[in-house]
Amino acid sequence: MLKAGSTIGIIGGGQLGRMLAMAAARLSFRTIILEPQADCPAAQTANRQIVAAYDDKAALAELVEACDVITYEFENVSIEAVQELAEKIGVYPPPAALEISQDRFTEKQFLNESGIATAPWRLVDDADMLVSALAALGGQGILKTRRFGYDGKGQVRLTPENSRGADKINAALKDIGHAPAILEGLMAFEREISVIAARSRNGEVALFDIAENVHKNGILDTSTVPANISAETAAAAQLAAEKLLHALDYVGVLGLEFFVMPDGTLIANEFAPRVHNSGHWTEAANPVSQFDQHIRAVAGLPLGDTTRHSDCRMVNLIGDDVLQVEAILAEPHAMLHLYGKAEARAGRKMGHVTYISPKKG
Repeated sequence: MLKAGSTIGIIGGGQLGRMLAMAAARLSFRTIILEPQADCPAAQTANRQIVAAYDDKAALAELVEACDVITYEFENVSIEAVQELAEKIGVYPPPAALEISQDRFTEKQFLNESGIATAPWRLVDDADMLVSALAALGGQGILKTRRFGYDGKGQVRLTPENSRGADKINAALKDIGHAPAILEGLMAFEREISVIAARSRNGEVALFDIAENVHKNGILDTSTVPANISAETAAAAQLAAEKLLHALDYVGVLGLEFFVMPDGTLIANEFAPRVHNSGHWTEAANPVSQFDQHIRAVAGLPLGDTTRHSDCRMVNLIGDDVLQVEAILAEPHAMLHLYGKAEARAGRKMGHVTYISPKKG
């Protein structure tokens, strides 16, 4: 267990690192950010930033020397670097969870082997494999790169109309840079939900309430809590999340996304081995947020109470949405969080606002 004044290293300097540094400060921990972009969002709330690439050996050695434990705020960290770090210092979540999540093939395989259903899928390495995969999945699906896809990037939706013939097959592969991929079957789901779950070093598990999510252009737009699902569906989602945490021997906070089918059954989409955009509402509606919980877990502290005191709706501020700040501040029951990014660009997450209301029932 870390003592007050200990230092937590955070690889990655985006908004998630920013909020983790804020949560760490509330528990009297110091934080050091490793991030190549100077004056990144996380550096504005941390004690120090090491400006270097994530796999810079000298910078990683400096981070180990200065910290008592290390975590990360996004998936696209060098797995080799994290594995090397873990030989010298505690790294949470464990490198194995990061490695599995970085490749959609290993992720889908692990979920299935853990008894968690996913959409049907096939490996795609070339045009012949894509043709075979389409034939197996009813002539349609979503072609996704195995690695480095996020916020809708690295994906192509294929239908019988846009995938017939060699030219269209090759065009689809070109759209994803001919990268190794999977084809995932299209699911006629009713809604999307996510579970934010935490596991401590001693195996204690804490689960937040289910959020119902709406995406626009592949980017999360809103998360509403409680989700419009049955108690049985909510319980099944939380049970699957708990099962995944134990299977990974996980430490920290994890986000697990699901498609809810018309009959209430669940199809897992993907998991993220970190705090998650669909859990930002916990800042406003819970006494202990997902960021507080992650810091508690990696520091070896007891997990906090996840009882929600309010209903809420979290809205991402994307690009020029940030120009609405003055109007948002005038609204009642709105908690605004801006990320300290200097330039608003199309598709860029600039902040979020959570609207709370009295909890029903």
